[in-house]
Amino acid sequence: MNLTHQVCVVTGGAKGIGLATMKALLARGARVASLDLENAPLEDANALSIRCDVTRAAGVQAAVDQVTAELGPVAVWVNNAGLARHRWIPDYTEAEIDLMLDVNLKGTILGSQAALKAMIPQKGGHIINVISTASLRGIPSETVYCAAKWGVRGFTQGLAEEAAAHRIRVTAILPGGVDTAFWTDASTRQAPTQLFLKPEHIADGIVRCIEMDDFCVPRELVLRSLDDSDFSVKPA
Repeated sequence: MNLTHQVCVVTGGAKGIGLATMKALLARGARVASLDLENAPLEDANALSIRCDVTRAAGVQAAVDQVTAELGPVAVWVNNAGLARHRWIPDYTEAEIDLMLDVNLKGTILGSQAALKAMIPQKGGHIINVISTASLRGIPSETVYCAAKWGVRGFTQGLAEEAAAHRIRVTAILPGGVDTAFWTDASTRQAPTQLFLKPEHIADGIVRCIEMDDFCVPRELVLRSLDDSDFSVKPA
């Protein structure tokens, strides 16, 4: 897809990976809308910031209507909004469990629903779901986050099959550690963020997937730094 003048929606676009993705898409000539509870700090004629709770279907659909009216038909949808609370299993509150499942899993499902409704009449488009390598294995103290992301990965695989019938591409992006405020929000533990990727690395991967020939579907992309070592073997 040539991104010039294409309308792209990014959930969680106010900071971190979402904001980096907004900037990367704008640099390619796209028209971009952020759906977030905070305003995206972008002063650009082609950028639109919409206050939106991604866990509420009516709000997401209202945002789609506003994007279509102000920018045009949606061609790309990036489900990026997500959060974590890292606790030992007995220590999670019910509110924390609900929050992670609602934002990470339900928010992705509702965003994908809205994207499909917008894209099916156009017979094309691209949905990107930013998941996590936490969807590949269980992690102590991140169990509920893993459960949500495993759910998103399973949902995304089914979504890809349904969407293909309408010529809509679906890609899962699985970042490892990324140096964002995610870590300070998730836990009081100190994460080795100096070893992690930057948000711009993930944004670059997202844009490259979108820009591939529309006939080619990059189904799943895992992005990790060389120093993110929980799968690798260190040399002796």
